[in-house]
Amino acid sequence: MAEAVQDAARARGLPIEPMRAGDLLALRGVVEHGAPPVTDPEALRNAILAEIEEGLGCFAAMRASEGAEIGVVIGAQLDTIEALVAQAATAAAARKPSAAETMRAALTRVIEAAPDLDEPRIVQELALIAIKNDVTEEIDRLRVHVSAARALLAEAGPVGRKFEFLTQEFVREANTLCSKSGDAALTQIGLALKYAIDQMREQIQNVE
Repeated sequence: MAEAVQDAARARGLPIEPMRAGDLLALRGVVEHGAPPVTDPEALRNAILAEIEEGLGCFAAMRASEGAEIGVVIGAQLDTIEALVAQAATAAAARKPSAAETMRAALTRVIEAAPDLDEPRIVQELALIAIKNDVTEEIDRLRVHVSAARALLAEAGPVGRKFEFLTQEFVREANTLCSKSGDAALTQIGLALKYAIDQMREQIQNVE
């Protein structure tokens, strides 16, 4: 009977630990003291399996319903993240004039600190400064991660581990965006983005 219960659970996508007959007998209501003696063991077996099958069906339906609700929540959180990424892109574009001024000031400092530097070295230094302030790559990656997350939500099988890995990538890009922002408005958006990602990560802990 224990094997039959496990087979029924597996058929519904609910793997369970190996069971023994004693485990079933220990369940409340399976054996009642003072009950009339069993005259047809096969009928009892079928009745128990039918009850277990019904219970597994209810459990599977409940799990599917809960999974659908979590999917809706995560979808809404992705909408928030996507909107914040769009705001970050707008803020990054708006700061370009000030970024150009920052580059000119940086160039001045480089020349004053080392007036004998040759032109290739100055270009190299400016390129490094530009890379440290450019968040285009982080924004592009965040957009790709949002698309990947939506694709995972559409998958039918277990996606919990994939989502956990993807969330780590979300966090990494958001952290880099904040560290490179150099702008109060963009930093504020980055912090809101990190908070939204953290909320999504909490929900993903409930995903199989």
